[in-house]
Amino acid sequence: MIEKPKWLKEKLNADRSKLSDIKIMLRSLRLHTVCEEARCPNVGECFASRTATFMILGNVCTRRCRFCAVSKGIPGSPNPKEPESIVHAVQVLQLKHAVITSVTRDDLDDGGASQFVEVVRALRRNCPDTTIELLISDLNGNWKALEKIVREHPHVLNHNVETVPSLYDKVRPGAAYGRSIELLRRVKEIDSSIVTKSGIMVGLGENEEEVRYVIDDLLEAGCSMLTIGQYLQPSHDHLPVVDYVTPEKFENFKTFALEMGFLFVASGPLVRSSYHAAMGFSSLR
Repeated sequence: MIEKPKWLKEKLNADRSKLSDIKIMLRSLRLHTVCEEARCPNVGECFASRTATFMILGNVCTRRCRFCAVSKGIPGSPNPKEPESIVHAVQVLQLKHAVITSVTRDDLDDGGASQFVEVVRALRRNCPDTTIELLISDLNGNWKALEKIVREHPHVLNHNVETVPSLYDKVRPGAAYGRSIELLRRVKEIDSSIVTKSGIMVGLGENEEEVRYVIDDLLEAGCSMLTIGQYLQPSHDHLPVVDYVTPEKFENFKTFALEMGFLFVASGPLVRSSYHAAMGFSSLR
């Protein structure tokens, strides 16, 4: 295992205090956040500023991606009270921009699309001034399920490609790069006014040319927002980090993506798909 560089260690030691009140509220509502489940390095900063990315459809994923810390196995039934709980949390936190994601639910006929629909409708009824960002799975290629979500017109629809095509079999078994690109393309075909977004991790063994290839594919699929972050190994059971990408290279990726035509790019070692999501969306308005 290669050692983390000094500049990354310093960032990971950021303040993780002032989290207890948020955690207590989330537990009382039986809500999960990807911030905790995926062991996001920014959880301290985000919770301290009273922001979170809510994870619906439980906290057990049906896929076995080798980079992700979320629990894998057989999930339980969707919680019908989840939309109501999300609304309550958004109101308590006074969120202007709510980010909703989920585990992958290949066990459900529509991949969980119906639950996303109910959450969006509940937020629209009760929090009309809150903008909504959804981070969805590939729905196992169920395009009718995708259309159900898109027809609810979230302000941002995010689907992460995660890595370059050559690493999919190793990093994302059960997923398909072409399917993810097709999903993003179909969103714009159904509703061209929706802002689409995607993200990629680096440090898994890809090269710079492959990253630029993905950036080009995403742009051609209609994406206007992009996040690029460093892969960090959650445990010894997950894929090892192949290399730590320097801040200079992250800046080069950002410059390239903006020059290609992206409207917003967040690129850096600790950038994650929902990091500063509200700021990113507001910059486009």
